[in-house]
Amino acid sequence: MVSVSRIRTLAAILALGVLAIACTSDEEPPPPTPTGPTPNTSGMVAVAASVDLYRGDPQRVAFGLIMPDNSLVSFGMVDVAFSLVGSAAETTAPPPGPTATATFVPTFGTPDASSGPVVTSPTEGRGVYEATDVVFDTAGFWVAEITADIEGLGPQTAQATFAVLEHPELPAPGDEAPPTQNLTVDSKGVPLAAIDSRAATTGEIPDPELHEWTIARAIREGRPALVVFATPVFCVSRFCGPVTKMVEELAHRYDDRSVFIHVEIWEDHDRQVLNQAAIDWLQTPNGDLTEPWLFLIGADGRVVDRWGSMWSETEVEAELEALPPMKAKR
Repeated sequence: MVSVSRIRTLAAILALGVLAIACTSDEEPPPPTPTGPTPNTSGMVAVAASVDLYRGDPQRVAFGLIMPDNSLVSFGMVDVAFSLVGSAAETTAPPPGPTATATFVPTFGTPDASSGPVVTSPTEGRGVYEATDVVFDTAGFWVAEITADIEGLGPQTAQATFAVLEHPELPAPGDEAPPTQNLTVDSKGVPLAAIDSRAATTGEIPDPELHEWTIARAIREGRPALVVFATPVFCVSRFCGPVTKMVEELAHRYDDRSVFIHVEIWEDHDRQVLNQAAIDWLQTPNGDLTEPWLFLIGADGRVVDRWGSMWSETEVEAELEALPPMKAKR
């Protein structure tokens, strides 16, 4: 197996309340600094929680909003305006990009308050604001300007810069799904924690129904598959446990539409060795790996949709309900 060189956990800053990304290699050079708008000084900070964004196709773009005291902005909706960042040599600013309304997606199990944006503690309102169907027409650095009308504070504005690629580095909608032989409850000679990290403390696989199928078998048998890549014990963002639990509950309700698979990230966390299935799907050419991710694979073996960082149960349910009932499982 391959040892990890760099593993980044999406939205780790939202759980820890600090502006840092976990577990970055000391040898990695700092990212280039684009020339763009000056951030607003209202105090609210925006952090992009999406990676592997690319040009041309409608995508989801997620952000976390943090206040100076490390509390979070949660619930309701915020306005987002996107713009391409220009270079220092350009004499005119690039034209404005798309605009969107982003809706708060709470961590699974967190009640979604019926209110506008409010300031919460990380234990009360962890989640991200998600804008959907955003299309970027140019690869490069982009800025999102987020405006939140926060209860008791009024309108607050912050900006986040992120990269948009020419092409996705991870499997994307329309791509053939890698026919991965992920570990299952039938795998021999591997520790249970390599199948699900929670087994290290419980001594058993907590959700065996998510560890019965390989992705390769689902593709071979022409069955849709909903696959969550997450490490519930070692996830810095603390999103992995809740999203894995969400998929487990979906499996109970939609087992006639899809097979459901959880892929653990780590073969051996202590030795920093990744599971090969996680490498197959999530490791970029420069060695970065992000999690959690969720992929819906169609009966034709192609990726139907994908979600990173956090996702709405309602969105996933709608796509499962759109699938035709499967034939009986063998």
